[in-house]
Amino acid sequence: MTRKAAAIDVGSEKMHVGIAGQDGVKVFECFTDALYQLRDYLLAQQVTTVAMEATGVYWLPVYDILEAAGLAVCVVNGAHVKNVPGRKTDTQDCQWLAQLHAQGLLQSGFVPPADIRRLRQYVRLRQDHVGSAAQHILHMQKAMDLMNLKLHDVFSQTIGVNCLRMIRAMVAGERDPAVLLALCDADVLRRKTQPLLRALQGTWDEEHLFSLQQALQAWDFYQGQIAACDVAIQKVLAALAAQRPEPPAGAGPTVKKRRANSPEVPQLEQLLHRLTGVDLTALPCITAYSQMLVVSEVGTDMSRWPTGKHFVSWLGLSPGSRQSGKRRRRQKRFRGTAGKIFCVVARTLGRSKYLALSGFYRRIKATRGAQVANIACARKIALLFYHALKHGMQYVEQGLEAYEQHYREQSITRLKKAAAHFGYTLQNQTVA
Repeated sequence: MTRKAAAIDVGSEKMHVGIAGQDGVKVFECFTDALYQLRDYLLAQQVTTVAMEATGVYWLPVYDILEAAGLAVCVVNGAHVKNVPGRKTDTQDCQWLAQLHAQGLLQSGFVPPADIRRLRQYVRLRQDHVGSAAQHILHMQKAMDLMNLKLHDVFSQTIGVNCLRMIRAMVAGERDPAVLLALCDADVLRRKTQPLLRALQGTWDEEHLFSLQQALQAWDFYQGQIAACDVAIQKVLAALAAQRPEPPAGAGPTVKKRRANSPEVPQLEQLLHRLTGVDLTALPCITAYSQMLVVSEVGTDMSRWPTGKHFVSWLGLSPGSRQSGKRRRRQKRFRGTAGKIFCVVARTLGRSKYLALSGFYRRIKATRGAQVANIACARKIALLFYHALKHGMQYVEQGLEAYEQHYREQSITRLKKAAAHFGYTLQNQTVA
């Protein structure tokens, strides 16, 4: 079938559609019935491929309808298809986009499959709720500071079990420090009785107690929203995992300790292991939570990226460059959601005492700084993630001592080569 290209200038109210090789532009509204009319129009014109800019979220309903109709949809970055100089209109934009698409000059961005997009929607919504709940934790701390209640100076977490018990009792009307202190566990009473008695002496202003009550209610509300998202995520993961074969007997995932904000999904590690087919939690710093976040963004099919370098470049974890003649300069790379997740994952390496990558992190940090070290380690973890999914490679942790020994041997080899280049030889000498 001959390839016939069209382009859509996506807006919030209207869609301008242009077909390569044809004069004129057809305009459709953004209501659902108009989108189906747009689909029928493209099919009647025997269009096989459509290009559109990724404008906000307005392109998603159009993409879903055209994808279901069997059209090849190319979603491009608007910065890569700037129009020719002159007056800019929506009509000219769609015609220019159609011309570029017909000549094969547009490269489609990555759009995950429909089932992964469904999972991504729940996961991103859950992340929004986690961020909103964190804001109300700060509101609770502010209200207590205004009453000079220093609970969050004694406890490491305001939303810890003991601290929450006392906050709920305060909101319910309790003011006696001894009664509030009795709500804590025995271990807390043994270690922190005197600091807590001093921290619970406040001014108890009515307006600040009202702020504390509202912040607690808002935090509880978002905890309910997060729990509802966990139920929806569990259903989607179970449906996706059911499409994959059962893993071999005895090939279970590596179960790591769950941290704060981890989803309460039953058998999360097992569902992800069956979905991906490999044990990704065996990778350094990758937990079931972070694995779920990355899979919801990139899916499980790594064939979209020919090599690992293409993958880390798409993530924004490799350096960019611009060259014009003899002039070369660095270009700041855009780092998407998936790339930011790998950067967050890599932050834990600075506190590790046993992982090989932690030695690499500290070595880079000593010379280039913490930010560069974080991105460099995130790139290494992303490459391990890519090769594990695409080639089924199993990661074996060598440990920090093995890394330090390997780096020492490499350094000695480099020094010997440098000395030989200048006509010298290195000799082993014990330093007292």
